[in-house]
Amino acid sequence: MDRPQLADFLRTRRHALQPEDVGLPRGPRRRTDGLRREEVAVLCGMSTDYYSRLEQGRGPQPSVPMLAAMARGLRLSLDERDHLFLLGGHPAPRHAGGTDHVDAGLMRIMDRLHDTPARVINGVGETLLQTPPAAALFGDEPPMDGFSRSVVWRWFTDPSSRDIYPAADHAQRQGEFVATLRTAYAREGQGSRAAELVDRLLARSDEFAAEWAHHQVSQKHTQLKRFQHPEVGDLELYCQTLFDVDQHQALLVFTAEPGSQSAEKLELLAVIGSQQLQS
Repeated sequence: MDRPQLADFLRTRRHALQPEDVGLPRGPRRRTDGLRREEVAVLCGMSTDYYSRLEQGRGPQPSVPMLAAMARGLRLSLDERDHLFLLGGHPAPRHAGGTDHVDAGLMRIMDRLHDTPARVINGVGETLLQTPPAAALFGDEPPMDGFSRSVVWRWFTDPSSRDIYPAADHAQRQGEFVATLRTAYAREGQGSRAAELVDRLLARSDEFAAEWAHHQVSQKHTQLKRFQHPEVGDLELYCQTLFDVDQHQALLVFTAEPGSQSAEKLELLAVIGSQQLQS
C-alpha cells in the first residue's frame, strides 16, 4: 500500500469533482475547491473520519469493498479505479465479462435522476446502483449478498420476489430475465459468474431448467411495464434503456405518462425514497 500516493490521488479526485457533478447544491458560502471531505464520505458510504485519515496518509489499508465504494463515490473511470486498487495494495479487479464498477458517465446521469426510479444492472441481473425512488419501488437491492443479488436467482428461488409484477405478466418477465442471462452466459463463457449462476439454478429449479431448455436467445422487452407496489398501488411505467457496451451494463429509467395516476404515484415514490434515504 502506498499511503502518500493514495492520499494524493484521493485529494486530486475530490478537488476535481464539483457539487453539480454529483447532484448536490453548490450553496452561496462554498469555499472548498471541489467537494468537501464529508460530502465524499457520504457518497462513499463511510465515516468522514475514516475517509479523512486516508486523505491525510494515516489511515489503515482499505479493504476491497472500501476501495470499490470510493471508486463509485469519486466517480472514477475504470482506469482510475484500477489505479486506486493498486495504490491501496490490492490487485486491480479483472475486466473479463465486465465489472461491478459503474462508468462515471452513467453515474453522472444517475445523479440527475434523484426523483426518478433508475437503476444500473449487469448481465446477470444484479443491481449495481439505484436511485432512492428505485429502492422504494424494487427494494434496496445493491447490499444483497451472493446470488441473491441477481433478479434471476430471486425469481426462481423466492416466489415472493415476483409480487411486484402482475401475475398476467410473469411469463413475459421470466422470458426476458432468462434470455438476458443466456446472452451473458454466451458472452462470458465457462467459469464466469453467469455460468455459475446458470449451473446453480439448473440444480435448484425445475422451472428454470424448463425455461432454459427453450434456448431462447432473444426476448423482446416490453417498454411499458406494470407494477404492483404495496404502498402506492398499481403503476404503468415506461422503461428506457441505455447500454454501456464496454461494461455490459444497462441503465434503466422508469417514467410515467404526464398527468396520469402513475405519474402521481411516482411523485409519492420519490417522497418515500427520500424518507428511506434520510433514515
